[in-house]
Amino acid sequence: MRLKSFHAKTMSDAMRMVRQSLGDDAIIVATREEEGGGVRVTAAVEEDDLPAAPVSGGARGGRAKAPPKPVEPEIDVGEVVADALQRHGVPATLAEQLIDAASGLDTEDPRLALGSALDSYFTFNPLPDGRSPVKPLALVGPPGSGKTLVAAKLAARAVFKKRSVGVITTDTVRAGGVDQLAAFTRLMKLKLATVEDPDALAGAFEVHRKTDLVLVDTAGRNPFDAEDMQDLRALLGAGEVEPVLVLPAGLDALEAADMALAFKAVGVRRMLVTRLDMARRLGSLLAIAARARLSFCDASVSSKVAEGLTALNPLALARMMIPAEEKAPAAKESAPRRTARAADWDEEDDGQPDHEPDHTPMRKPTFGRGYEPEDDEPEIEPAPPPPPPRRATAAKPTKPATAKSATKAKASSSPSSRTLP
Repeated sequence: MRLKSFHAKTMSDAMRMVRQSLGDDAIIVATREEEGGGVRVTAAVEEDDLPAAPVSGGARGGRAKAPPKPVEPEIDVGEVVADALQRHGVPATLAEQLIDAASGLDTEDPRLALGSALDSYFTFNPLPDGRSPVKPLALVGPPGSGKTLVAAKLAARAVFKKRSVGVITTDTVRAGGVDQLAAFTRLMKLKLATVEDPDALAGAFEVHRKTDLVLVDTAGRNPFDAEDMQDLRALLGAGEVEPVLVLPAGLDALEAADMALAFKAVGVRRMLVTRLDMARRLGSLLAIAARARLSFCDASVSSKVAEGLTALNPLALARMMIPAEEKAPAAKESAPRRTARAADWDEEDDGQPDHEPDHTPMRKPTFGRGYEPEDDEPEIEPAPPPPPPRRATAAKPTKPATAKSATKAKASSSPSSRTLP
């Protein structure tokens, strides 16, 4: 889908520009009156519905004139940013504001333009690592959002930087909640304090008064249950503590925004995003931060405790939304071109042997790429051809061609192959 904005003095002029540029099938996404006069209309249309380019008339004198050499169009940063926001499911109103901010930057790098737009609209405030005295951090959120794993990651990051860390858990209701965090702290040689009420939590804060970083892992709370939120409010009132909302990526935008508003009512100001390694559409994160006015702090991109927790900044988030294009191997003329996204869906293998023997030396494929013989590899002596007649009149007897044809046959015959053409 292609998204484009049009400026005109009147609405009728803007609609005429939309029809001329995008055709009659264009869908109006948003309209807005400009402060200095005029209107702005944002419209979208499928790429297949774009009107065809007009054909020039015949040459003078009956002689055909060679068509001019097409000029490569310059990159429209605004359209690239608009496509990315639409692909990630960013709400239309928010997307239009980000497109305006990105289009005003004098750059040909879409990721830099989007990063600048994110920086102008959102705030980024990474969590401290214990380098300076800070308030205890209480990780709050709905059940299953990854609070316990985040507590272990934050503790590990501080330990690696030689900071003193105190870990407290109030998750005494969930089965195995204390045991899971105790296993992590035992590996880091940290003591885990278990508390059940606000008074005990206040005593734990007093014990860790001189500790560089104090982390509190709370039980998952239903943000739409008044009793749950009242218990959480009482727990956070046990001392000077900063609650940090932990939410996974990939949630419904409106549902997650309602959750964030409920937790903001108990004092949440920062949001830590988890499961970024399992999410492909990040529009809900922008919708949450915009509606609840929360600051982005850190993000979890792996399930490993010792890694995968990184501070978020505008450019890092922009790179997640507009990743760099992967350069695929040179495609063969007869093979259709596929993108790296297609390799995602073809990654599983059925485990069945191919019908034709493959004498190509085995090599573990990387993500989105298949095996291609290198120029400096030694030639492989092919096995004798099998008896069926179809193989008797097979391809040319040259050795490199045998290896390449086998690889090509494997990619075309097996729909689950990870080999890209």
